[in-house]
Amino acid sequence: MGERIKNRIQLLRDDMQKNNVDAVIIPSGDVHQSEYIAEYWAVRAWLSGFSGSSGILIVLSEYAALWTDSRYFLQAEKELYDTGITLHKQIIPHAPEHVPWLSKILSAGQCVGLDCRLFSISQMSYLTAQLNAQQIILNDQYDPFKQIWQSRPALPTTPVFEHETIYCNFSRTEKINILRDKLSAHCADYLLLSSLDDIAWILNLRGNDIPYNPLFYAFLIIAKESCHFYIHEKKLPFYLKEQLSDEKITLLPYDEFLESITQLSNQNTFVIHPESINAAIFKHIPSEKIIFQPNWTQELKAIKSENEIKHFQNAMKKDGIALIRAFRWLERAIREGEIISEYDFAEKCALFRSQQPCYMGESFHSIVGFNQNGAIIHYHPDAENAAIIKSGGLLLIDSGGQYLDGTTDITRTIFIGDNPPSKIKNHFTLVLKGFISLASTHFPAGTVGMQLDTLARKPLWNQGLDYAHGTGHGVGFYLSVHEGPQGFATNPTTSRGTTAFRPGMVTTNEPGLYLEGEYGIRIENVLLCKELSNGFLAFEDLTLFPISTNLIETSLLNQDEKDWLNNYHRLVLNRLSPFISEDEKDWLKQQCSPI
Repeated sequence: MGERIKNRIQLLRDDMQKNNVDAVIIPSGDVHQSEYIAEYWAVRAWLSGFSGSSGILIVLSEYAALWTDSRYFLQAEKELYDTGITLHKQIIPHAPEHVPWLSKILSAGQCVGLDCRLFSISQMSYLTAQLNAQQIILNDQYDPFKQIWQSRPALPTTPVFEHETIYCNFSRTEKINILRDKLSAHCADYLLLSSLDDIAWILNLRGNDIPYNPLFYAFLIIAKESCHFYIHEKKLPFYLKEQLSDEKITLLPYDEFLESITQLSNQNTFVIHPESINAAIFKHIPSEKIIFQPNWTQELKAIKSENEIKHFQNAMKKDGIALIRAFRWLERAIREGEIISEYDFAEKCALFRSQQPCYMGESFHSIVGFNQNGAIIHYHPDAENAAIIKSGGLLLIDSGGQYLDGTTDITRTIFIGDNPPSKIKNHFTLVLKGFISLASTHFPAGTVGMQLDTLARKPLWNQGLDYAHGTGHGVGFYLSVHEGPQGFATNPTTSRGTTAFRPGMVTTNEPGLYLEGEYGIRIENVLLCKELSNGFLAFEDLTLFPISTNLIETSLLNQDEKDWLNNYHRLVLNRLSPFISEDEKDWLKQQCSPI
């Protein structure tokens, strides 16, 4: 693999020399600023061999570097080995630390090349200011990959389908009208939308263009009396074309979007969210015609309706049943001496989920890490290289499902066999204490994720320990498993740290601990934010699956923590028992035994 990557980078360097480009910046996203992307847009992964979802690659004439955050350090070290690419470890996740570095490396008059379609307005503004200050030239339409990536996959043409209002509560007409009211309040003519999850949510449509995310490539422009939907026509079945036409939603070719923007911007004003609209679109609109606003759609869809919450609860019930069957299967297989790999168990979790009603696929690439693989935060086993799960080791399983009635995300850490070592029990209990602290807290309105994040870390911090990722992210409703704006984060770099929690928000709680070369521990539930009678806010656990009590050092838990865990297990038992067999019920009772 190393030689193949070196050859690809040399092809790029040859093209750079022809075009007088001294450095190229290749980000991870697509023209819609997506976190997860179709293979067509996976330029950075193709060029570097690094498969993580977050990273920036910079190629110079004699040096290549990749920036990524701490979730991917171990993975990147493995995947970049012998490629000639140097890993630069980000100090602050998502911070543009590569930009000051590049400004110092290059001299005045040298040229940076990039494809501005892959950068948001905000990202490009910061980058341009930094380079201009050093008199470095910027070629923002440099895209050599159409030529050098000869086997590049085509853009997907998978069909789009309806997400019925029995699940999503409001019709697309109602959602569009809400946004039109906001347009009128700001005296603007058009709302420009590029984020794929926003468009899918507004139109109550779903697709399969991106793995694990029920999304499709499209643009949307909402006006006071019209709505323009830019999408490849072959993606829409006839019945949807008729419905959209009846609702006065005009279908236009995906590739004509920029041309339309140019025409419309002559006499009209646009509301734009600078973090989700790419810089190429921005260049087609006169600055005096732009009104920058927060992402209205993101704010709307973050607050789940009562109907959506009921469906979420049902999806969690199905997910819990599927995992009961998967974990029982694993126990039996190991007990009977079968050879089971990490990959086998990931496949079995997906299989049992697929047997539940309304299942539409996994919500992300399952993380199943045994012993030292569990310390690789975003480790994904493959069929050929997966470790064998054996008695006497620690197994971390982070997986989730996409259902028509909700999106799930759960992590459990279990010990295979009896008598876990005291060191593991101690570490697991510290993680559990932080998990319970966050899940059980009451807090006033206006509290943001950065404040709450510390609750999950404090038991670890007291022992000089920590984990190198945020404590949680928003979850979509049969949409992206990672959804903004809220979350639990250590810094204000992203909205996860700075957004105030509101009733109806659905967010993960996932503290962990990772010892390189030994094991990883993480516990994760999905939480619902709700309002208490005194006006404070609190969380309700939506996830329904037991937490490993044989890994707990009970002497480290206080009575409140024991009570919380016993109450949670009572909830799991009561919610799931009516829907499982007697044998499964006996297993669940044992797993939920009080401590």
